[in-house]
This record gives sequence, structure tokens and C-alpha cells, in this order.
Amino acid sequence: MTNIWITSMSTHPESVLNPLIGACEDGFVPNSVELLSNPSVSEYESMISSLMEDVMTAYGNHNGDVAVRQLSSELEFAEIVAHFLDPIEEAGRNDTVAVDITPGRKFMSAIAFQTGMSHGADHVYYNHLDSDEYFGKIYSVIPRTATTLIDFAELLDS
Repeated sequence: MTNIWITSMSTHPESVLNPLIGACEDGFVPNSVELLSNPSVSEYESMISSLMEDVMTAYGNHNGDVAVRQLSSELEFAEIVAHFLDPIEEAGRNDTVAVDITPGRKFMSAIAFQTGMSHGADHVYYNHLDSDEYFGKIYSVIPRTATTLIDFAELLDS
């Protein structure tokens, strides 16, 4: 059984890391991360990939893997769809797939949401901050009452 986390890059590392940490706190610790990048954020790839591996290790997965899909332009819409769709379609019956729509450009989040919801991702997460006061802060310093990890797959399934 593999837990797969699909997300995109951002110039704000905490917008990539905080949802992952929140999901780990809720019991979803990925074995595999699929990270979408593009030229405008590529300078952050190494740091964010390393920190994502650190998060997985901290939550007990010492063999977590981060695979980066690099776009040549952030407007490669077919590649963006493929980034979110391919892992969902390739997942086995016993695998669990989570799509994180928090980081990235709005259109990337819209594509991630639609792809995750319409193609059966087990989780479609969005990390909501209740106040701009906590923007740029890492998960551990944000009061739990000021952040909510929303799972749209669960919310819209009920």
C-alpha cells in the first residue's frame, strides 16, 4: 500500500509544506510525493524536496521519495493535467492518493481540484489559514485554531 501526495511548487515553501504536515498530523503520511515545478519556482525545488523528505521521515517514513515534474512553461496545461492525473490513474487498488490544491497558481489549483475530484483521488486537500497574520509561518507555530486542512473529497462526498 502506497500513500501518494500530488502537489505543486510555490515561491512560499510553507504553502507547500504546511498542508503536507497537516495531513501527516491527521495520519496521512505519504511514501511518494509528486511535485510540479516550472521555471519561475525552480530555484526552490531542491530545498522544498529536501524539506518534504524531512517531513516524511519525521512522521515515520524513512524511505519517502519526491519526484519533480518540471514544466518548461507554467502554461503547459496538458502537462499540468497529466501531473495530477497520471498518479491517480496509475495508483493500485490498495494505494491512497491525495491531491493538495493549496500551493501554486490559481489555475493550477483549479486543474488539481477538478482532476482530483473527477478522477477519484481519495483526498483533495486545501490548507486554509484563518488570518493573514500566519501567512509565511510554518505549521508548528500556527495555532491549530487558526488553520484548517479541508478535504474536499470527504466534504463533497457527504
